[in-house]
Order: sequence, then structure tokens, then C-alpha cells
Amino acid sequence: MHPAFSVVFFTTATGAGYGLLALLGIFGGFQIIPADFWLGIVGLGLALGLIAAGLLSSTGHLGRPERAWRAFSQWRSSWLSREGVASVITFIPAGLFGIGWLFFGRTGGWVAIAGFLAAIGAVVTVCTTGMIYASLKPIAQWHSRYTLPAYLIFATMTGSVLLNALLQSFGVASIAVLALSLLITLLGWGWKLATWRHNDRLEIPTTANTATGLAGGTVRSLEWPHTEENYLLKEMGFRIARKHSAKLRRITQALAFWLPMLLLVAVFSVPYPFAAVLSALAAIAQFAGMLVERWLFFAEAKHTVTLYYGR
Repeated sequence: MHPAFSVVFFTTATGAGYGLLALLGIFGGFQIIPADFWLGIVGLGLALGLIAAGLLSSTGHLGRPERAWRAFSQWRSSWLSREGVASVITFIPAGLFGIGWLFFGRTGGWVAIAGFLAAIGAVVTVCTTGMIYASLKPIAQWHSRYTLPAYLIFATMTGSVLLNALLQSFGVASIAVLALSLLITLLGWGWKLATWRHNDRLEIPTTANTATGLAGGTVRSLEWPHTEENYLLKEMGFRIARKHSAKLRRITQALAFWLPMLLLVAVFSVPYPFAAVLSALAAIAQFAGMLVERWLFFAEAKHTVTLYYGR
């Protein structure tokens, strides 16, 4: 599949944003993190800012962005539409949670309920995003048991590393958040390795014969039905060399998993402000690594429509 940057940024930014929002709602509601005004305004501002930036970026991949609102009407049958509806609904409890935290200086009581609802909305929205890809049967690399959990794991991972960086920066570090960010990053690495192993061993049953319905012999394309690449080949026939894929996988592991884990381990043993600097570097490196991971997610996926073009 063609890895358009607008969609790459969308899935990375909204995943981190919803992950951070969910954790703020949960940890705030349970009083694990303090109801500090500036922590709230920066944390919620960053979470909602990432979500808004990602959603706006996604419209850049549409042929007619001004018609994006029409997608909301197809929620009965479209995961894309359900994602849009869930994302808008989530802003309601998130807004109430923010009002309670910032204007009333509290995260308990009704504010905690709003925070929990915002966390549920964030989880549901991430699930709908994952299902957009997991439900696509023509793309075997996505239509697997690994896709949906990956979206949830990576959202929690990037959100927790961001939250840890915020808490460390404000001098209100939480061992629980730091431990969670380290463990979920380790889980994310393991899940990504398992996904790559599954995809590399994948045997796609569809062939040119089954795609065309022609039995007997070997079906092959003598010539293209057109003289240059069309929309299908540009969007769904993207090809990446094996050596480039291997290199980008190493970059993904280094930036999204290895480096953040090393920095987070070091945070346990250094005082403020060094812990804050290391935590910020871990968050920045991981976000960059996840952009590469998302690019590979699209670039390595193969749509069965390319069988009609001899690929």
C-alpha cells in the first residue's frame, strides 16, 4: 500500500494522543497523579492537540476533504465512519474532565467519572481505527489477529511514555507510570517482532488463477490494460525492496523500542532534572520510531488487486 504521510502521521499522532488521554483519565481519576493546573493544561492540551492534528492530517488524503463530514453518516457499515463518530463523542467527556481539572482543581467525584468515560472513548476510538485495517480481507498483512491489539498496545505505549515525560518534567514522577511505560514498550517490541514474523511467513492463498476465476494452467498478464500507472497501482501496488525494509525495521526497533527502554531504565537511577531530560528524549525518539513503523505498516502491505497486473 502507498504510505501517504498524512495517514502515517494520523495513525501515529492520534494513537499517542488517545493513549495519553486515556491514561490521564485513569491515573487522574484514581488520584495517582496530582490535580496540578499546569500539568493538566499541558497534558490535556498535548493529548487533544495530537488527536486534533492527526484527524486534520487524515483529511489530506481525501480527494475532496470538504466532504469528509459525509463519512459520519455511514456508521452502520463503515469502521471509518465509526471512528469519526467515536472520536467526536470522546471529546465530550474529555472536555468535562478538563473543565473539572483546570477550573475546579479536582480529578475526583464527577470529574473522575468524566475522566473514565474519556478513557473508554479513547480506547473505543483506537479500536475502530485498528478495525479499519484489520477488516480488510484483500490485504492479508492487515487482516490478522495482530493488527487490532497492535493499535491498542502502541497507543498505550506512546501515551505512557509521554505521560512519564510530563510527570518527570513537572517534578511529580510516578514509579507506577514509569514502570508501565517501560513494560508496555517491551511488550510493544515483542508484539512487533511477532507481527513481522507472521507476515514474513504468510502464504497468501489467492493467485492470479483464483483472482480471475480461470481454472487450469498458469494465468499471467501479457500486457497492462493501460499505458501508465493508475490509482489502484499508485495506492495499492506500492513496492519496497527487501533490503530497505530490513533497514527500516532496524531503525524502528532502535528508535521506538530499544532507545526508549534504555533511557527509561536510566531514569530509575538519576535525579531531577536529568530524569526529565531522559524521559523527554525517550518520548521524542519513540514518536519518531513509530512514524517509521507506521510507514512500514503501509509499505509492506500487499493488496490482492495487484494480481491483475502481474505483481
